[in-house]
Amino acid sequence: MKLARLRRGRAGARAPAEPLITAAKQGNRQLIVAVDAVAAGLGLIPGLPLADARARVPEVAVVPADPVGDALALAALAEWCGRYTPWTQTDGADGIWLDITGCTPLFASEMALAADLLGRLARLGIAARAAVADTPGAAWAVARYGAASSPLIVPERQARAALAGLPVAGLRLPLEIAHDLGRLGLLRIGDLYPLARAPLTPRFGEIVARRLDQALGLVGEPISPAVAVDRYRVDTAFAEPIGTAEGISGAARDLLDRLCRRLAAEHRGARRIELACYRVDARVERIEIGTSRPVRDPAALMRLLAERLDRIDPGLGIDIVALSAGEVEPLAPQQMTWTGRDLEAAADAMADQLAPVIDRLINRLGAANVTRIQPLDSHVPERAQRAVPAMAAQPKGGDPEGGWRTYLARPVRLLTRPDPVEVTAPVPDDPPVSFRWRGTVHRVRRAEGPERIAPEWWRAGTLPGGDLPEREDLRDYYRVEDQDGQRFWLYRDGLYTAEAAPRWFLHGFFA
Repeated sequence: MKLARLRRGRAGARAPAEPLITAAKQGNRQLIVAVDAVAAGLGLIPGLPLADARARVPEVAVVPADPVGDALALAALAEWCGRYTPWTQTDGADGIWLDITGCTPLFASEMALAADLLGRLARLGIAARAAVADTPGAAWAVARYGAASSPLIVPERQARAALAGLPVAGLRLPLEIAHDLGRLGLLRIGDLYPLARAPLTPRFGEIVARRLDQALGLVGEPISPAVAVDRYRVDTAFAEPIGTAEGISGAARDLLDRLCRRLAAEHRGARRIELACYRVDARVERIEIGTSRPVRDPAALMRLLAERLDRIDPGLGIDIVALSAGEVEPLAPQQMTWTGRDLEAAADAMADQLAPVIDRLINRLGAANVTRIQPLDSHVPERAQRAVPAMAAQPKGGDPEGGWRTYLARPVRLLTRPDPVEVTAPVPDDPPVSFRWRGTVHRVRRAEGPERIAPEWWRAGTLPGGDLPEREDLRDYYRVEDQDGQRFWLYRDGLYTAEAAPRWFLHGFFA
C-alpha cells in the first residue's frame, strides 16, 4: 500500500517502470523492507542489504520505511473491509483476516466476494492476493504461497490436499524453524503429514504441530474482530455511489426505521448509535450519537443524527451505509394509570419529555459536559448525591446507591461549603432565636428541629469542604424562618461541653 501511494504521488516525475523500494536501518546495515512489482521483477527482495540492491539495480529509487504509517494504513484498510464482514482484523504488517461466514449470500458466492474485494483494491492501486478456506491457517498459506491466480478458493474439507504442495513456511513458522525443517528434507507441508506430532516437539517446540493442526482444522483458531461487533446492525448498498447530503440523510432515515422496528420487536431501546459510511476510496466516515434514556423513536434519533451529518465527507462517493446500536437497554411498553395521578408514572413522563432536550445538549456539547444528580445512600448532605454524566445508566430502586431516600424536608439550594454563623440560643438544645450571617442579623420567627445526623462510623477522615470542622461530629439541623419570611437550614456541630461551645453553620436555603 505504501509503495502504491508513493508511486502515484510521484507519477508526474517518475517513469512507471522505475523500481521503487523502502529501506530501514537494522543494526549497522540498511536493509530493504518492501519492494514494488517492478523491483521484485528485477530480483530485489525484502531483507536484502541496500548496498547490494543498488549494486544490482543502480536506478532503483529508495525511500525511508514508515512502519507506523503502514500500520495505520493497514488498520484503516481493515476497517474499510467491514463492508464485506464485521469480523476483520489485521495480520502482521501486510495481511488482513476476514471472517466471511454467513456473508457470501450477499455476493452470490465466495468467489464473487473475493473478486469484488480484489477489484476494488486494484482500482485503488493496491496489489493484493486473497484466498478463502475452511480455516484461517489454510487461507493464509494459500494466499501467500498458492498458485499465481487469485482469488483462490479451497473447496470445503479439502485443505489437506490444497496445503500438501506448499512450502512449510506457509504454516506461519519462524524463519529459522522453516529453515531447519528444510535441512531435514521437510520442504513441503505434505512432508509433515506422515510424521507423528510428538517427535517434532523436543526439537522445534509445539509450534509446528499446533500450526499444522490449526491449518487442517484439527485445532480451533478463532479470529477476534478489531472492533466489537454490534448485534444490532443494519446496512444498505447502492448500485451507484452517493455523495450528497440528501442521499446520506435518506439512507440514515431508512436504516433507522429498520433498526427501530427490530428494537421494538425485542422491547429494547438504543443508547448509542453509530452511522458508518464506506467510501469508494477505502476510507470509512463515522459519526456517533448518544441518548440519556433508551430510545427507539426513528424521528427522535434522526434529529440527533441530522446535527452531525455535515461532518461526513463523502469523498469520491459512498457505496455502503451501515447503522449499528452499540449500546441497548430494555424498553418495555408502558401501561398508563387509570387516574393519571400516579407519581412514579408522572416522573417517568416528565423524564421522557426532558430526554430529547438532554440528548441534543449531549450531542452538541459532549457527553462529559452534561451531567445530572444521582442519589447516594447517605444521611450526610454532602454525600447524598453526586454529579454523573447524563448518559450514565439510571440506578434502580433496589440498588444500594439508587433512589432518593425519604428524608425530612431538604432545602432547594445547598451551599457547597457551609458558612459559619453566630447564633443566639437561650437553652443549649433549643432552636436559635437569632443568628448573624455575613454581617446581617436575622431574627428567628419560626423554627423546627432538631434533626440529628450522626457521623458515618464506617468512614474515616473529614467531610469535604474547606470550612467544615476538622473532625466529623454530631449535627443538629434546624429549619428556621426569619422576620422577613426567608427560610434557612442551620446546624449545630457538636455538643455543648464545659470546655467549649459548638459551632453553628448555615448549610442551605428553602424556597
